[in-house]
Amino acid sequence: MQKPIMAKATAVWLVDNTTLTFKQVADFCGLHELEVQGIADGDVAAGVKGFDPVGNNQLDQSEIDKGEKDPLHKLKLKFYAAAVGEEKRRGPRYTPLSKRQDRPASILWLVKFHPELSDGQISKLVGTTKPTIEAIRERTHWNINNIQPIDPVALGLCKQTELDLAVQKANAKKAKEGGVMSDDERRKLVSTEQSLGMDPEPKMPTAIAGLETFSLSQSDEDEKERDVSDADSFFNLPDDAPEEDDED
Repeated sequence: MQKPIMAKATAVWLVDNTTLTFKQVADFCGLHELEVQGIADGDVAAGVKGFDPVGNNQLDQSEIDKGEKDPLHKLKLKFYAAAVGEEKRRGPRYTPLSKRQDRPASILWLVKFHPELSDGQISKLVGTTKPTIEAIRERTHWNINNIQPIDPVALGLCKQTELDLAVQKANAKKAKEGGVMSDDERRKLVSTEQSLGMDPEPKMPTAIAGLETFSLSQSDEDEKERDVSDADSFFNLPDDAPEEDDED
């Protein structure tokens, strides 16, 4: 549904200058009825100057008259070329200043746990740029050694449903292309809630641990091969050993 340009300012004008119901104003401006009621009470859009939809060729006065007489009448928006596509968001998602410092941590989390996501998908999820994602993916970011991966949902940068939908799309795209997924990729191509609930992957034994095992087993074999049946032979000297002369 198309909305008038400056929808909230238009709602302010309609509330102040007409007797239309809150629902009529809400339907016309694409707002919630309670939000329009908040505008009337002064709790919402405080300080916003009203925008006249009649004077700006978005609504006919006859439509307002019909709406005031019939509460069930829905206002019809006049075709206005400038209003087409206004509701579409262009570019990356806007991130508040207070959360922008958390974006590298969320990018690293997505790159680590969901490598199937494209740079474009990550950009839309957390509101960042592709060069930043590429720098973190290739570990050339200036602060990469101090970045700890954190779930973007926990940071409030995106919704759980948005993340799950992006993962599902990436999974479907890879399956459509006929790519063969490894076991590790299959583990990661699940929802975030499932991935967080999985058991940790078993760790491979280190080289030191293997050497310790080898050293202990080797010493045990050497101990078995040692013949200790005649313990007295270690302490008795042979009979033909030369005797030392006693000095007078």
